[in-house]
Formats: sequence, C-alpha cells, structure tokens
Amino acid sequence: MPVLWKGIQVTFGFFLILGLLFASGVFSMLLYAKITGQGWFSEASTIAYADTLGGRQPIITTASPPPLIPVPLATSAMLKAPAIRQHPELPSGCEITSLTMMLQYYGVAKSKLELVPEMKRDNTPLKRNKDGSIAYWGNPNLGFVGEVTGSAKGFGIYHGALFELQKKYIPTAMDLTNQSFDMLEQQLRDGIPSLVWTTINFQVPDNWVVWDTPIGPIETTFMEHAVLLVGFDEQNVYVNDPSTGKSNVKIDKAQFLATWEAMGRQALSYKL
Repeated sequence: MPVLWKGIQVTFGFFLILGLLFASGVFSMLLYAKITGQGWFSEASTIAYADTLGGRQPIITTASPPPLIPVPLATSAMLKAPAIRQHPELPSGCEITSLTMMLQYYGVAKSKLELVPEMKRDNTPLKRNKDGSIAYWGNPNLGFVGEVTGSAKGFGIYHGALFELQKKYIPTAMDLTNQSFDMLEQQLRDGIPSLVWTTINFQVPDNWVVWDTPIGPIETTFMEHAVLLVGFDEQNVYVNDPSTGKSNVKIDKAQFLATWEAMGRQALSYKL
C-alpha cells in the first residue's frame, strides 16, 4: 500500500510539472504577442460576433492599411495638338479654328471650313450711330456675330453658343467657364486641352465697346480672341494660336490669366 501511494504521488507531481510548463509557455506567447502587436491565431484579421435578428454573425475586421502618401501634382504639362491657322479664309474665325484643333486632337477628322456652316449664328443686322459707333448688333452668347469670312464686319462667338457644336462631336464636352484655372491645369495633366478666350495680343484691353442686342446690351472688345490651351509650367502657359498657326506659344501665366479673367473666364474642355 505504501508503494502504491508513493507511485500516485510521483505521477501527480509529474503531471503538475507538465501543467506548469504548459501554462508558462502559453503565458510567454501571449506576452510576446502583446509586446510585438502580432496576433497569435491570425496574421492579419480577427473574428468577432454580433447579435443580429438571424443569430450571431461573424464580423471580420482586418488590420488597418498603412496610411496613403499623397502624390504631389505635376508642376508642368505639355500636349502635342494640331496647330491650325485661321487665315486667310476665316479672319474672324479664331473660335471655330481653335475648336477644330481640339476636335482633331480628340480624333474627329473635321476641317475648320467644314465646321463653319454648323456653327450657331446670330444674324442680327449691324446698325450704327451717327458717329459710326455700333448701336445695335448680335450677341455672341447666342451665336457668331457678323461675318466670319471677312466679307463683312465680323466679331465672334462665346462659350455657350459654341458649346453646342463641341458637344455634337465630343459627347463628354464640358463648359468650364468660371471654373478655377487650377481645373484647366488638371485637365492638361490628364492629357486634355481646353479652348479658352483671351485677347489677340494677350494684353488686358482698354478699348471696350457697348452695343444693344436682342437680349440686352453687351460690353466687349474687338481684341477678343480664342486659343487652344496645351501646356503650363510654374511661370508660363502654352497655347496653339490660330492667328499665327503656331503651336506651344509661351505666354507669361500672370499676364495670360489677367486677359482670361477680363474675357469672362470662358473655357471649353471635355472628360476622357
């Protein structure tokens, strides 16, 4: 009997030692996981349970992804778009010629002369005051005013009226008039040019004129001009100028922005 009791004591002691060793190992692993932040049973996720109307449902939560590092915006961009001269056929056709450049860049095989008949017009006859100044004429917000070919006095067309023709060939056309110039720069980063209104010499005009129109008086300038915006950097913008037919014409950015502002921040572009 003493021998049997002795054996039980030895066996109990053996299992007690094993239990202590196991508990010590588990404690060590849990302590390591807490210190390192690593889960024990899963590398990236844990499972919790939520009570729902259908019973306890597992909710899987994953480890938070590393924070995204913002990519700095490019400080310059330059596009290679067709350069088309409005002269000699369209001495007043800077807008339709600039639209032709945009359409050809987009992939529409249309010439400036093919687009002219499709352009909206305001055919209001020109009436002058006794001193020769214009008393009554068309409104460029309604359509092209005057004669684009130079056979009679011509003026131009503004964004709203030209937008309809642009949208006919570019379904994703956007009128970005009154938007910030930052948006036009982002368009260039995305590989998209914009048709913008400025002045023929890229200077703020001091010779404004006013005449009455079918929808009320308009104040404008015969220095009005439109170009295709194809590039920018920190100091300059670059345009394809239909007046000269030259591409990537460099203009001081501050100077250009002043003329763009003076002409009502008009701009047409599109989405990819």
